[in-house]
Amino acid sequence: MTQRRSMLLNVGPSHPAMHGVIRIIMELDGEKIKGADVEIGYLHRAFEKMCETVMYSQCFPYTDRLNYVSPLINNAGFALAVEKLLGIDIPERAQYIRVIMSEISRVTDHLTCIGATAMEMGAMTAFLYMIKAREFLYELIEEITGARLTISYVRIGGVKADLTQGFADRAFQKIAKVRKVLIEADEMLTRNRIFSDRMKDIGKISPEDAIAYGITGPFLRSTGVSYDVRKASPYLIYDKLEFEVPLGSKGDNLDRYFVRMAEMEQSLRIIEQCFVQIPDGEIACGLTGEVIPAAQMVDRAKMGETEELIEDEVALDPTLQGSTRKYHDAIYAHKKDVVLPAKENTYGNIEGLMNHFKLVMYGHGIQPPVGETYFPVEGANGELGFYIVSDGRDQPWRVRVHPPCFAIMAALPKCLIGGMMADLIPTFGSVNMIAGELDR
Repeated sequence: MTQRRSMLLNVGPSHPAMHGVIRIIMELDGEKIKGADVEIGYLHRAFEKMCETVMYSQCFPYTDRLNYVSPLINNAGFALAVEKLLGIDIPERAQYIRVIMSEISRVTDHLTCIGATAMEMGAMTAFLYMIKAREFLYELIEEITGARLTISYVRIGGVKADLTQGFADRAFQKIAKVRKVLIEADEMLTRNRIFSDRMKDIGKISPEDAIAYGITGPFLRSTGVSYDVRKASPYLIYDKLEFEVPLGSKGDNLDRYFVRMAEMEQSLRIIEQCFVQIPDGEIACGLTGEVIPAAQMVDRAKMGETEELIEDEVALDPTLQGSTRKYHDAIYAHKKDVVLPAKENTYGNIEGLMNHFKLVMYGHGIQPPVGETYFPVEGANGELGFYIVSDGRDQPWRVRVHPPCFAIMAALPKCLIGGMMADLIPTFGSVNMIAGELDR
């Protein structure tokens, strides 16, 4: 009798569906998966050690590159961890702005995940529709942050700049367009027999196994476990908002798709509530001076002509707009040893200039007290946590990240074994593995 032997097959890192950053060694019996060994580390960038070599405020460009599909959530998570160390609270308006931008970011992440998974299964039209919807939201992000992807928008003690004039109206228009695309995508995918058959009862994981692996986010909620950091440990102003936590029941690829589709609607609902509830930001709008260019203000200050500058407002380039004096108190905590002064003070008087330089010079920056902290936020893939240890200097002594898709990748073989080779693509897509977050 001929002995039946299994075959080893490398999938990735060059396979298109592995995104160039994952290698899975498959043990196959025909087309059935008998074993899977997942190899990560192809995009390791030493995020944690790099953060330990720079000042706290200089870590934000590195956080952008964790989950680079929803970087605003990374920004907010790191800032909240440092603010917890410092023991400071930020103004309510700044909290609303962080939530608005984080939820916009969450929707872009889910759109990318579902769209890319559909594309890898052959549904190219659905991908194009969802990328079109993502583009609407990227336009909003670019308007406020000055960038689309690597935004570095959040600051310790607040945010870089206030919302632009008329932003709420434009956001409502974009949200309406995104909802229309979601309805179209639902019709293309949910009611598509091929898509449904390739997702249903595939890549299943039980609630017990998901919890044992430490899985969070949509992957966990697809099994029926209701855990969302925004509900379990509310931060910012999430406890003032009404939203639901969508749940699945089977823990398969189809449930993960349904959970993400439902979560996008909840995020849009959160954004709309924030625009209705957000407090006014232009507190100091009674300035009687004139608006002058930044260079002219600097020149006059150098000559000691500062008396007339007290009521003047500086005209900034687009990347700094919204951080001037009339917005400053609404978007930054009132802590001179933590936040940069308003641009008029930096450019127009020696005290503001000294305050600015003290915060940006090595050895003189933000200096939290000696201690350690962990702060979790709800990332697009689950619980994103930052653990920071301070030794009293202006640089973190230790930084560690809890990346949500790391635990899911550990459980990936459990979801694959017993399935067919063709099931690898939709199951891996449902993980929403972002290598910048996974490998760090």
